[in-house]
Amino acid sequence: MQHDVFSAKEEAQKRATHPTDQEIVEKALREGVETAWDRLEKQQPQCGYGQLGLCCNRCAMGPCRIDPFGEGPRRGVCGADADLIVSRNLLDDLAVGAAAHSDHAREVIEVLLETAEGRAQGYRLTDVEKLRSIAAEYGLDTAGKPDEEIARELALAMLEEFGTVKNRIQFTERAPEKTTAIWKELGIMPRGVDREIVGADHRIQMGVGADYTNVLVHALRASLADGWGGSMMATFASDILFGTPSPKTSTVNLGVLEADKVNVITHGHNPILSEMIVLAAQDPELLELASQKGAKGINVVGMCCTGNELLMRHGVPVGGSLLDQELAIATGAVEAMVVDYQCVFPSLAETASCYHTKVICTSEKAVVPGAVYLRFAPESALDTAKEIVRTAVENFPLRNPDRVKIPGEPASFTVGFSEESIRGALGGSYKPLIDAIVSGQILGAAGVVGCNNPKIKMDHGHVTLVSELIKRNILVVETGCAAYACGKAGLLRPEAADMAGEGLASVCKALGVPPVLHMGSCVDCSRILNLLAAVAKEIGVGIGDLPVVGAAPEWYSQKAISIGAYFVASGVNVVLGIPPKIFGSANVVELLASKLKDLVQASFAVEPDPLKAADLIESLIREKRKGLNI
Repeated sequence: MQHDVFSAKEEAQKRATHPTDQEIVEKALREGVETAWDRLEKQQPQCGYGQLGLCCNRCAMGPCRIDPFGEGPRRGVCGADADLIVSRNLLDDLAVGAAAHSDHAREVIEVLLETAEGRAQGYRLTDVEKLRSIAAEYGLDTAGKPDEEIARELALAMLEEFGTVKNRIQFTERAPEKTTAIWKELGIMPRGVDREIVGADHRIQMGVGADYTNVLVHALRASLADGWGGSMMATFASDILFGTPSPKTSTVNLGVLEADKVNVITHGHNPILSEMIVLAAQDPELLELASQKGAKGINVVGMCCTGNELLMRHGVPVGGSLLDQELAIATGAVEAMVVDYQCVFPSLAETASCYHTKVICTSEKAVVPGAVYLRFAPESALDTAKEIVRTAVENFPLRNPDRVKIPGEPASFTVGFSEESIRGALGGSYKPLIDAIVSGQILGAAGVVGCNNPKIKMDHGHVTLVSELIKRNILVVETGCAAYACGKAGLLRPEAADMAGEGLASVCKALGVPPVLHMGSCVDCSRILNLLAAVAKEIGVGIGDLPVVGAAPEWYSQKAISIGAYFVASGVNVVLGIPPKIFGSANVVELLASKLKDLVQASFAVEPDPLKAADLIESLIREKRKGLNI
């Protein structure tokens, strides 16, 4: 349905926070282009049973649902009560999220292996210092061996941790002893990535898991296999192949699209594809072809976590987050949107059919109806990437200039703070940061991560929460779409120190860094784990003793459930802006929001209001400070 100018403008201001997004939301409304907000509106009212987690569709005896008011059915056909149904649904979601991160990791490690064996086209070992360091961590003999042989042995050692033979995950040893002692006592030390995910799926089969506590304790174990296993391996294998990030300046928002160039958007999560697109876009033959077609160059733009991967290593500009994927197409300026997997709307090709844009999917796991399918494989990676870029270039003359609207000016921001670069900026030790926290200059730290969700005004939760936290002298680290939201708002620039409290501002100005540090993509939440582990070890405490909190103000994905769970299992309190589907069981809520604190030193909380969430985060940080006597 098309809107008139006035109603479109008013509705756009309700849907998005940043002017560049509002402009294109308004354009899409006036042109009758359907987006996620429209589809959410059509779904109202959403199923109350589903929102409470009280639906069960696990077997052919169902589907079943439990009456939350106690007047109807109290058990499903199999006998499962509300506690079990809610806990199984939550574990199911968590296992999907852990699997998504870990399958991503497997693909990166397989490319590392093929690169080492000389079978991958266009890839090379970039950070050989990290390669040798991690190989030594795995107990591999590196003396006198070429880098390729070490990479091959390391890739095989990592792949071994997906199964059950080794029975342990190497990177869990990076956690402080006090933290791992808790895991061992609870029986949640992860044994293998796939083992814990398969174990989760087995538990939710009818006739297996029957006790909600047992089900949820395994959820913690599966999440740890993700955070300290799959995600961490994905991060480090990517660093070895493409380089460990270091601080750099780039730009963000839909204004990074260029009217006189071929615009190619890389969207999804795996850097294996996007790295080759960047390389192909520099090919002299393709640049000449672009010139022949009337373009002044080829502009590669990132989106979602694929964008984060390119951003932190190469400074490639980013168009935005999950909810920007349809808006980018609606600018009318995108020749090709190239997707791998995760966070890709299944209806994307339908959106693109309203314009000249070609959606090109590349993974056999994520074939999009109506899109061009070009299978991407390591052995022909660069050739395929060139074919993709050529397709985009040849599409440039079909752009309709009358339908193009590129909004505003790009915002600059500082990105690429790996754990190594943060430690390096502090002089090789975390002592200056620890001293600033002990003195009270910095009250504590918050990891604000996650996606956008059309249920919340786009970016409002992220920007409001983070702005408030830095005013209270709370240092913020970010990954994923959260970083884009705050980047658009100017919070990831060194000058943003002027928006922070006096103590945090003085530290940031002394170091020349923003009060909000960009640490990468969603799998790079593992970088935050490494930072916390390093600080805790330097002090001589567990992660659960540190004055830190996690937050996901606008989350939507099952991956966010796994991330939140592995932070809680590691001892970090997590505040969610959107309620998980657990409120149909008072016992599950009590376990996750309260009783977990006695087990792992942390728990979940839900607070939709970002200002109240800031109050809660500050109180949780002060509680941890009190425990440390600071």
